Amino acid sequence: MTGFRIGAISQRSGVSRKALLGYEALGLVVPGRDANGYRTYDEHQLALVGEIRKLNELGIPLDCVRPFVDCLNEGSEHADSCPATLGEYRRAIERLDDTVRALLDRREALTAQLTVASERMIETMRPLDARNPKLTLPADLPRPVDDGAANGLVGRRLPAIALPSTDDRAVDLAGLGSGERRALIYVFPMTGEPGRDMPEGWDSIPGARGCSAHNCDVRAHYAELVQLGVERVYGLSSQPLAYQSALAETLRLPYPLLTDPDLALAGDPGLPTFTAAGLRLFRRCALLVRNAAIEHVFYPIFPPDRSARSVIEWLSAHN
Repeated sequence: MTGFRIGAISQRSGVSRKALLGYEALGLVVPGRDANGYRTYDEHQLALVGEIRKLNELGIPLDCVRPFVDCLNEGSEHADSCPATLGEYRRAIERLDDTVRALLDRREALTAQLTVASERMIETMRPLDARNPKLTLPADLPRPVDDGAANGLVGRRLPAIALPSTDDRAVDLAGLGSGERRALIYVFPMTGEPGRDMPEGWDSIPGARGCSAHNCDVRAHYAELVQLGVERVYGLSSQPLAYQSALAETLRLPYPLLTDPDLALAGDPGLPTFTAAGLRLFRRCALLVRNAAIEHVFYPIFPPDRSARSVIEWLSAHN
């Protein structure tokens, strides 16, 4: 029977030479030797190597794959068709369950720490927020009406586009809200920029004013959102990334802001917009996303400084 040298076996199996020597040291694979003393492997040993690699990638340690090797060596067509191998599968699952429980306990502890840290930050920000005139909303702020512009958004999948974020990483919208976890994207028109006046009549446009208050409200309830299963929180507007970054730093937001300067999301999935002083802007709304699809839409949002509580109430009723 034609034999293979260790380099050929490594190339065909995708297992490194070092790993092959490790298999040999454990007695899992026993190569032959040619006249020159070089290791040689046959097709059966190639099958063994492939099986060991697959099992190891599944999380079964090398010191637990012996029953599978013995099963193949005894002439079985499949490495896991012997009683002892089923026991190894079961033990591997038990180890994985233990790991999952430990990770969940760690996540719970981190969430508790996040809650405490968030509360401390909120207390630190209270004096600064009290002196910020942008956070004081007029009593006669006009209430937006539901014009139906958000109808049909529920169930729509987010497009596979990557938006720039203030943490210097592009966010692929098609990958948000995986599994049982949710993502929250709250959308706001624009906040004031130094040296630039807001559009004329801004305060009289229903749903326009209140973007800083909107951001601060979500910031204040960030820990609660995480506790209720929101894996990621993002703010979104069409403002330039540089200004979004300055805004996130000024307001000390513990999550990133996204920017969509071309209003791509107005086309797909169809986020509502309005025009002020020749500027086309997103209307204020919020999206709960699960498995890259919009699960729920909050629209219109009023008042803007109570938006997070509406999300929390919905999550509390649907968890």
